[in-house]
Amino acid sequence: MLVDMQHANLLVTGGAGFMGSAFIRHLLLNKNFQGNLVNLDLLTYAANLSNLKEIEDDSRYHFVRGDIADANLLRELQQQYHFNAIVHFAAETHVDRSIKTPQSFVETNVLGTFQLLELVRENPEIHFHHISTDEVYGSLKEEGAFTETSNYHPNSPYSASKAASDHFVKAYSATYTLSVTLSHAGNNYGPYQFPEKFIPLMILNCLETKPLPIYGDGQNVRDWLYVEDHAEAVYKILSNGKKGETYNIGSKNEWNNLELLHRLIDEVADMTSKDPEEYYNLITYVPDRLGHDFRYALNTDKITDTIGWTPETDFIMGIRKTIKWYLDNPEWIENIKSGDYHAWIDEQYGAITC
Repeated sequence: MLVDMQHANLLVTGGAGFMGSAFIRHLLLNKNFQGNLVNLDLLTYAANLSNLKEIEDDSRYHFVRGDIADANLLRELQQQYHFNAIVHFAAETHVDRSIKTPQSFVETNVLGTFQLLELVRENPEIHFHHISTDEVYGSLKEEGAFTETSNYHPNSPYSASKAASDHFVKAYSATYTLSVTLSHAGNNYGPYQFPEKFIPLMILNCLETKPLPIYGDGQNVRDWLYVEDHAEAVYKILSNGKKGETYNIGSKNEWNNLELLHRLIDEVADMTSKDPEEYYNLITYVPDRLGHDFRYALNTDKITDTIGWTPETDFIMGIRKTIKWYLDNPEWIENIKSGDYHAWIDEQYGAITC
């Protein structure tokens, strides 16, 4: 057992974001968990505490608004909670934003990770799990898949910042003999995802009859992973993984952007009793993203063979569950669009510049 996940005191960074909140819900909806979970999140633009409403009153859950780069805060939290493990989700993740404003990606993804590693260096009893991305490996052609030993070749400021943080994690493990694990995941989708990402953007633009923008010719390929399957994979790595190891988390579920958009249109039309042609007419081709990677794919034999994880969610079922969630939660969507979700945060915790 790597971490006793029934009794551990956990620090989850970025737990109000899309993937971090899915992991927290996954853990706290398990009544066998008897430990404590601290969610440390700065609550920048993509974070939303309403993602955690169903568990916010759980006595095992504690929220702290703060910066992972604040070394003094990290030490105070360790003194108070005596963490057994850190699960590090906090990151700037949107490639387009990294192209426009790369500095925040360096500050959060590299320097923030560095401060967390410094805390672990001071407290080597803590296990550190680092959430990374398939994008650090670069771009594939039509065939093949990245393994855990593939060379790094990041092509955007985002992926470069994640690659740098990966290297710091591995270097700290080797130099200071710290207990660490890493995971690289494919593109996540599911409920609560901030609408700048491809799948929720296309769903909501269909519902609002807005243009459906496609980069270039729409042939770029991604492997799509349901976020709850990702949460379970991280849980299994923490429970049964091996110190110092890296694990790829993917679904072997590749779609190019145009094919995926067509499928989303068909499913939204079916679930709303609309004519899909109305949505197809909204497809708009826009200039390609700078440095746009053609294809990502992950070989997941290692996590399947050594830990026993495989994704459970059929892609079409996952897409339908995702669409239904957005259809059923117009208030969440409206709060995002209006900015009310962040106005409430600022009222409760004070405004920050981000």
